[in-house]
Amino acid sequence: MAAAVSLSFSHVGICVSDLERSLRFYCEGLGFELVDSFTVGSEFGRLMEVAGEIVLQSRFITRDGVRLELLRFDSPGFEGPARRRLMNQLGLTHLSMRVADVDSAAARIQELGGHVLQHTRSKFNNPDGSSSDFVYCTDPDGVRIELMRLPG
Repeated sequence: MAAAVSLSFSHVGICVSDLERSLRFYCEGLGFELVDSFTVGSEFGRLMEVAGEIVLQSRFITRDGVRLELLRFDSPGFEGPARRRLMNQLGLTHLSMRVADVDSAAARIQELGGHVLQHTRSKFNNPDGSSSDFVYCTDPDGVRIELMRLPG
């Protein structure tokens, strides 16, 4: 049997259309804290598989030991639509946040440019008599975020 590879988790990257709006959304809305800021150039083009001249603004934010990198391509710009992915589409499906109050967290997301998908709201009674509450939202660029209130 091959030896295990030595590694540790670093971060999740999210391409955004408006860096300031996304920083406000994740920091003021979800409680992340800005920890690092970088401007990256074409030297990373091959690594990122982006052709041409690159000017990339990178902001690392953290909460509860989780690091997100918000990426804003000033040049050549971003690709694709700002809409949520299907849950059964291969790849990253969502970020999940535990909250004390789903309604207040969802309202804050709405205030900061996100969208609350009210049709996904689900409440369950647990066998121990407690209840759980869930709803999906999206950030301003369509990244799906699960808000969940669980007992304990």
